Amino acid sequence: MHDVPVIETERLILREWRDEDRSTFAMINSDRRVMEHFPVPLTLEESEAFVDRAVAGWRQGFGLWAVEERATGSFIGFVGLSAPAWEAPFGPSVEIGWRLSFEAWGNGYATEAARRVMEWASENVRPFRGELVSFTTVRNVRSRRVMEKLGFTHDNLGDFDHPLLPQWDERQHVLYRFDLSGT
Repeated sequence: MHDVPVIETERLILREWRDEDRSTFAMINSDRRVMEHFPVPLTLEESEAFVDRAVAGWRQGFGLWAVEERATGSFIGFVGLSAPAWEAPFGPSVEIGWRLSFEAWGNGYATEAARRVMEWASENVRPFRGELVSFTTVRNVRSRRVMEKLGFTHDNLGDFDHPLLPQWDERQHVLYRFDLSGT
């Protein structure tokens, strides 16, 4: 296991995953509101596999942090970095992403945590072309708003149909880019 650095913000602690996070994360992944912009909610097995990949992902020197609300000590989801394992039209790349419990929405947590991850990345990760990417479905206005608050720029020419979702009606994704050299 690669050491996962602890990152703190005013209201959040980004830390390594714990076994006790798994059941809460499975509930987050089964919530249709959270998974609105995915083909289907995740099964328990799919959620477990996601956590296993998140933990293993740290072998490359960066990954997805478990996010804990400082005031309550509650696990509320993840924020972090990954390298898409599929052939992305904009790849190779390092992506920043997040998934938080519905109850945590509307508090600015995704923006707060992602901003701190971006600062960490600028000092600790050598991403391809010196940039981070982020992407989501066209209709995911909430995540797009977070990307814009973080200073990402929509790359209209980079928008793509997600290759792992060829039969899904919502497969068209928007691509956002952020130049890390300016941080």
